[in-house]
Amino acid sequence: MPVAVEKLLTPEIKQPARYLGNELGAVHKPWDTATVRWVLTYPEVYEVGASNLGHIILYNILNTVPRQLCDRAYLPAADLAAKLRATQTPLFAVESKRSLTDFDILGFSLSYELGATNILEMLDLAGIPLTWKERGDGGEGGDGGVKSSLSSPSSPPSPSSPSSPPSPSSPSWPLIFAGGQTATSNPEPYANFFDFIALGDGEELLPEIGLVLELGKANNLSREELLLDLAQIPGVYVPQFYEMATDGSVYPTRPDVPERILRRVATPIPAYSIGLVPYVETVHDRLTIEIRRGCTRGCRFCQPGMLTRPARDVEPEQVADAIEQGMRATGYNEFSLLSLSCSDYLALPALGLEIKNRLKDENITLSLPSQRVDRFDENIANILGGTRQGSLTFAPEAGTQRMRDIINKGLTNEELLRGVKTAFEQGWDKIKLYFMIGLPGETDVDVIGIAETIRWLHQECRASGRRRLNFTLTISNFTPKPHTPFQWHSVSTAEFERKQALLKAEFRGMKGVKVNFTDVRISAMEDFIGRGDRRLAPVVRRAWELGAGMDAWWESLDRAFGAWTQAIAESGLSWKYRLVDNGEWNVMEGEVTPPSQCIDPPEAGVTKASFEDKVSSPPALDRPLPWDHIDTGIDKVWLKTDLQRALEAATVPDCSFEGCSHCGVCGTDFGHNIVVVPPSIPPFAGHFVPNQERKQRLRVWFGKLGDLALVSHLDLVRLFDRALRRSSLPISFTGGFRPSPRISPANALPLGATSSGEIVDFELTQLVDVAFFREKLAANLPENIPIYKIEEVDVKAPSATQLLTQAEYLITVGLVRSPEDLEGKGKFPQPQPRWADWVEEIKAATAFWREQTSKSGKVQSVNLRDRLQELELVPALSNSPNSCETNSEITLLRCIGSCRNDGTIMRPEHIIYMLEQVSPQEIQLLSTHRNQLILS
Repeated sequence: MPVAVEKLLTPEIKQPARYLGNELGAVHKPWDTATVRWVLTYPEVYEVGASNLGHIILYNILNTVPRQLCDRAYLPAADLAAKLRATQTPLFAVESKRSLTDFDILGFSLSYELGATNILEMLDLAGIPLTWKERGDGGEGGDGGVKSSLSSPSSPPSPSSPSSPPSPSSPSWPLIFAGGQTATSNPEPYANFFDFIALGDGEELLPEIGLVLELGKANNLSREELLLDLAQIPGVYVPQFYEMATDGSVYPTRPDVPERILRRVATPIPAYSIGLVPYVETVHDRLTIEIRRGCTRGCRFCQPGMLTRPARDVEPEQVADAIEQGMRATGYNEFSLLSLSCSDYLALPALGLEIKNRLKDENITLSLPSQRVDRFDENIANILGGTRQGSLTFAPEAGTQRMRDIINKGLTNEELLRGVKTAFEQGWDKIKLYFMIGLPGETDVDVIGIAETIRWLHQECRASGRRRLNFTLTISNFTPKPHTPFQWHSVSTAEFERKQALLKAEFRGMKGVKVNFTDVRISAMEDFIGRGDRRLAPVVRRAWELGAGMDAWWESLDRAFGAWTQAIAESGLSWKYRLVDNGEWNVMEGEVTPPSQCIDPPEAGVTKASFEDKVSSPPALDRPLPWDHIDTGIDKVWLKTDLQRALEAATVPDCSFEGCSHCGVCGTDFGHNIVVVPPSIPPFAGHFVPNQERKQRLRVWFGKLGDLALVSHLDLVRLFDRALRRSSLPISFTGGFRPSPRISPANALPLGATSSGEIVDFELTQLVDVAFFREKLAANLPENIPIYKIEEVDVKAPSATQLLTQAEYLITVGLVRSPEDLEGKGKFPQPQPRWADWVEEIKAATAFWREQTSKSGKVQSVNLRDRLQELELVPALSNSPNSCETNSEITLLRCIGSCRNDGTIMRPEHIIYMLEQVSPQEIQLLSTHRNQLILS
């Protein structure tokens, strides 16, 4: 039977605060005031999804639209997913805690070729049919079995539906759609699963979709009528109105939908980036502001660079205001400027220094994604440097000048050296470099050139008295992407393995270098799915049924590879996968895979003769591709022409700064490049110097109530830090490499426990009125962290941690009974609990010995009785399950025990241990509340 979501969110699951939905910036619109109810569902764990900028922007935009409500959902971790399945509780949205089936529309971000398995997992957990046919007319549209019938015996059964679900033929299933880079580039392998695909930027597109849904609900349109209306919106692709021809092309099946669907383009609005501030630490735990969308560098391998044209700069003043407001509003201590190529934002040096000067007196760090090494100079070094200077990231991509010309990287050896040398001279000793192998036209000389480049950089970047420059290299396998000049090229898995071995031999023994290689198996899968057609939908579904999911995570690779290969084999498409695995053909050399190497038979319906014709000569560049019906604005003829230029190692200039490259994007539908003239660079005011003055210490007594009990101790400290930043209170900092605010909680509260007696010390650089401090701090804390008392303490006095001696708890404990015992069906009558007697026995005892392992791993025996000072039953309360009656299954205890900084601590579970020693019963801890911390 389904249970309340709150009962599933317990300390037993990892990071339960992921699912609370009560972060700063979360929007809680009244359910009944909304006509259209959205869920933006990110198919990754919370730490990834909640820090995704696109997710935050669209969430903020949709919640500003009148009569529209937007909630969020994420892929639950394995522990919560198991609980959902075991209790047949459907997957929920984090803010409302409602089942996903209660909403009108669910939007998934599909930004990775193998990410669709996570989407199917979420749909299954929600009890929603996986394909549009199953959700629509209930016909024969299923293209595979259900996961529950295919799970291993050790796996929990999959719920077939949520409680009281709509029937399969009902139109009341939510509309399911996908957006994101992968969905935009080639939606065909996933077309069976989605009612529609949102192509391109969503800032303007999603509100238009919401308006159509609102009108459709008002007019009581059928599901098909509603989708037909949506298909009229530029940027909306409804796969069920299209079919695939035998040549792989896609064409409409009705005259009232467009033959080609336009990608949408929007201008970034930095203000919408200011939003969620999670309690848990996320992958990108900082404020992120977009400064430039689109890239016109023209790197021939780069799909984002082709799919996001034209380039659009954001006005520097807008960015600066958004950063300053965002840092004040969120309390983050770090911000990032986001673009496909931040260095191509010509205003970056001026903007970065302007912001750094504005926030000079605060411990604020700026981070940038991978940068153009040729534009890295002293001004950008000043922006990035400071007290928390880490590593820099550059992407030369190739190890020789010839290869960089072939891929149109626009980077010379001299520029590479100048950028790395500038970083070294400015104090960096750790640099990350990204390279690729398997690029068209690559020879072994080019591969070895990667190692030679690192030797050369090491030789040129040396200084007396300085540490050696350390490089961390990521060597990825080139995967051809749709809508790029290299979309017709592929490389065999064996060739990747050979080139990796070649590089490993070159780097063996080289000091100051750490090399990471991408797994070649997953690269082949990405290529196979990413350039596939509708025939792959059953493969995607079957791979999920066999356990694929979280495929981008290192620990999942073996399982994912096994699932994908078995799914391909069962589908009868192994011959097609072998073409990818063996390298279909090399556009630089005209190499093709002989039919004899395709060891599996061709798919049913393909004769041996036609199969040999298919692979016996290079495919014509004008052969239809599965994604030709997606109008990205890039002219396919231009892609062919640019491929020819690659054959000649000819480069194309960046059209944002030089002449037009005639790619076809600029015009009415997509707009034109917008390049902002850079303002003058202000004088550099210097790096942040932490203020270590300690003029005042304030001791705060506070509570931790309600769902905030599921926020960990480290996350609580981070929450206090951000609350102080938002309140602009003058906190003192420590010194050292990473200055941190002087915030000192007296003791960590166990996860899941509530409290009304926590203590934390704050040290300030200025004298602040206690009442003012309380007002400012309370205004920036969640309501479930009430402040009870604040006292001023001498800064030289011992800290609360040093003075702490005891802690008082109220704990609810209960007998563990089997279901048979509870129903009176047990073989033997169960003895009645004797709580009062057991408490007295504990108090009368002199020792309860238990082994305990210290942080250093040392095992020692401790006498728990020495740590217990007081223990008593709490008098029964009327109408309360917590009782001290001797025959009650549950009782409430008050205890006081040691709580010292040297590790001498009595924990509530120690009381359970002692109760079990004096009673013949198994006892469980049901709840913990810390009443107070006692100082000496």
